[in-house]
Amino acid sequence: MTHEILTADGLKAFPLPMPQEGSKDERGSALVLGGSVSVPGAALLAGIAALRAGAGKLKIATVGSVAAGMGLAVPEAMVIGLAETPEGGVDAEGAVECLLKVTKGCDALLVGPGLVEDGPTTTLAIRLLEALPSASFILDAAAVCGLASYSDDVRRHGSRVVITPHAGEMAQLLDRSRDDVEADPLDAALRAVELLGTVVVMKGAKTWIVDPEGARWLYEGGGVGLATSGSGDALAGIILGLLARGVAPMAAALWGVFLHGEAGKSLAASVGPIGFLARELSGEVPGLLRKAAAQP
Repeated sequence: MTHEILTADGLKAFPLPMPQEGSKDERGSALVLGGSVSVPGAALLAGIAALRAGAGKLKIATVGSVAAGMGLAVPEAMVIGLAETPEGGVDAEGAVECLLKVTKGCDALLVGPGLVEDGPTTTLAIRLLEALPSASFILDAAAVCGLASYSDDVRRHGSRVVITPHAGEMAQLLDRSRDDVEADPLDAALRAVELLGTVVVMKGAKTWIVDPEGARWLYEGGGVGLATSGSGDALAGIILGLLARGVAPMAAALWGVFLHGEAGKSLAASVGPIGFLARELSGEVPGLLRKAAAQP
């Protein structure tokens, strides 16, 4: 089966909602579950990106010891402090009751960035999927690696889930070597779709986006500068913001990959091909969205 190259022209088939008026509730509520004592910034990067992509409201749920600082760093967000493990990660079992309360009414959730324990994170993601039947989800980083053990559970909800693994996470998901995944990333993405029934964003120098209906898109890259710490968190946050606005999972994945890559190209032109920061990517997104809306 052939694939499509992801371009601005191709995205005209997936128009985004462009509200001219209305309340923040109409643009949706996004929640990021992520961060740890050692990597608190992952949740911050994702949350800001969700707002830059147009989400109306943001919640960030993270380890209790960094919650106050997170609230000051992202004053636009409601920040929820969760029980944490001695190692500085989210205590998945201890956090369940709190999360089931604060996620009610959320339109889209991102689980994974900056979380440090694969097994408990995956279990928590499944609990939330089961508890929130109308919300869209992105599973990233630690939330992806153990999904094979829950494939039947994920498939029941696959139509509203996007996963965003890099090669190492995909290797753990499929029980393959990283070298095998990097040698044929499309095959890995197709296998993950078959296993889980979700939209798959297979990140890399070139990114594949595949859905259960058989569509295959290739984004040929936003430049080497995107290979930097936190870049994937920004990508996940952009997709989250679009999902919160009511964009369908495949369209949100396509637009998210495109906006992330084009933000990289823009920063490469203004800053340099390498050396720009992941935190700078989301600031490019509103202008890119404005440009997309202006195109006939």
